[in-house]
Amino acid sequence: MTQSHYDLFNGDADGICALLQLRLAEPKDSQLITGVKRDIKLLSKISVKAEDSITLLDVSMDKNKAALEQVLSIGAAVFYCDHHFAGEIPQAENLDSLIDTSANTCTSLLINQKLGGQFANWAITAAYGDNLFDSAEALADEVGLSQVAREQLKALGIAINYNGYGATEADLHFHPAELYKQLLEYPDPLVMAQENTALYQTLIANYQTDMGFANQAKLVHESNSGKAFVLPNEAWARRVSGVWGNDLANKSPALAHAVLTDLPDKSAYLVSVRAPKQRAAGADELCMKFETGGGRKAAAGINVLPESELQRFFAEFDQQFTV
Repeated sequence: MTQSHYDLFNGDADGICALLQLRLAEPKDSQLITGVKRDIKLLSKISVKAEDSITLLDVSMDKNKAALEQVLSIGAAVFYCDHHFAGEIPQAENLDSLIDTSANTCTSLLINQKLGGQFANWAITAAYGDNLFDSAEALADEVGLSQVAREQLKALGIAINYNGYGATEADLHFHPAELYKQLLEYPDPLVMAQENTALYQTLIANYQTDMGFANQAKLVHESNSGKAFVLPNEAWARRVSGVWGNDLANKSPALAHAVLTDLPDKSAYLVSVRAPKQRAAGADELCMKFETGGGRKAAAGINVLPESELQRFFAEFDQQFTV
């Protein structure tokens, strides 16, 4: 039977840049499985055979556990790299896992280490996009990037990350798989910025336009722990929710932040949570207290928070981030 390879990856900057590094180092004819940033239960979308192989990048192992165990029992070879909460990692000879949930790392930085820094500029781009500015700067120091180059990679990383946000793929400017294919032509994102100025400038312009609308947000909760805002039920708001949350966290590093976006039926919210930058932990613990929540220590989210759960969310938010 024909062997197939599947690349499953988060549609944000970290997922895309992690796969870019891997496929630049080891090109493969693969089937791409991805979607909006919060579409993380990717393994259940494919049917595999024993001779197939699968790469999973930047999606929680815990959220894919049942499908992973089934795939492993079939006999397919799996490489899994991630920095989100994983739960208990299955023990199987056909599973190669690289999991690190430290608050200062991301999947692309883990892949960069695995590849010995072959495509470090893509890892730096991802770290900026994942709001890990200190980690991005540390790697930029290591490879000797100029300040101009750092600013270019920061702008690109934030814009790629922003592009992955939305409730559905219809909200996105670029489908993550198509964006990945365009970026794969460039081993170095700095070369991409010079040679494909149309794509580079379009990504950044889309981000800047939506960020300009964020002043429409309503402050709905404030305490010593942090602040929560609500954005309207608009495509731009769903796109900007996460990166605006990053921006709030960077401007007020002692506070936690939550950005809630009205969902279409008006009785629930899409939620992005950012832990205080000064103590980047607890966002995942908070969000996992709710049915559709998950994420990592510094940044997490809830796909659907019912209106009836809103006051409990605020109470849990304050309790989680009280010093």
